[in-house]
Amino acid sequence: MTSTPDHNRGIVLMLVAMVLFTLNDAIGKWLVATYPVGQLLAIRSFAALAVLLPIAWRNGDLKRIMLIQQPGLQVLRLVLVIAEVSCFYWSVKFLPLADVFMFYLASPLFLTVFSVIFLHEHVGIRRWAALGVGFLGVIFIFPPSDAVLSLPALVALGGSVALALMLTLTRSLSSGTGGLTLITLQTLAVGLAGLSTLLVAPLVPELVWATPDLLDFSLLCLLGFVATSAHFMMNSAVTSAPSAVVAPFQYTSIVWAIILGYLIWDDFPRTQAFIGTSLIVGSGLFVLYRERKKKISSP
Repeated sequence: MTSTPDHNRGIVLMLVAMVLFTLNDAIGKWLVATYPVGQLLAIRSFAALAVLLPIAWRNGDLKRIMLIQQPGLQVLRLVLVIAEVSCFYWSVKFLPLADVFMFYLASPLFLTVFSVIFLHEHVGIRRWAALGVGFLGVIFIFPPSDAVLSLPALVALGGSVALALMLTLTRSLSSGTGGLTLITLQTLAVGLAGLSTLLVAPLVPELVWATPDLLDFSLLCLLGFVATSAHFMMNSAVTSAPSAVVAPFQYTSIVWAIILGYLIWDDFPRTQAFIGTSLIVGSGLFVLYRERKKKISSP
């Protein structure tokens, strides 16, 4: 007897992941203005590993890391994880956070396309329409600025594609590798990648270590906990339900971005932001409605 994907669980996990990712982005945007990207990645990753490794040791996941299946695809996934997070933090140094959000929230479209091509998932016209409406809502909220034609914009777009490919591989590999193993591997890989940039710091002034004060060090560590939790929930979401079901709910991060912007920076959204948010929420609710309707009509 085969088990059916738990669509509701996948949707809830993706919604929580988007809250955490938005908080992560806000903290990261502030810190990357002071600290090199490599240093930020190294501290946040090793702070997360301080929590992950004892859990992985207790559950026996450290032994499984040495016996992972499909090592070639696992390495490719780790490269995509490093590329995605590096692209985000590098591009957000030069672009408004709004523009980077716009590029990264194109990833549900890429994710759906890749799930059809590589995983042979069926995506109906209604889900395609919901994705399109959600992305239209993103553009309503964050209309592109002149900076979207720059090199940092292309880097952000590349990060969006890398994120979608990484999630596609996560879904493909999940049956043979546990979620904790996946998240431990990717956290370790990002930490080592960040640390490696410090080795060439004498040749590149922008990579030189900047000693953080206690507050900033605490925030850098918090960044690791938040990002790891968000990735764990996102990985779980795409392994609990088809990509086309959970992908539209990535757009809800815009809603939380508006709320955080208002609460922290007193940035009250414009009318078009409310219109865009309505489109985003509507697209997600439509997908949820379709899933419930299909579940009721199924024998």
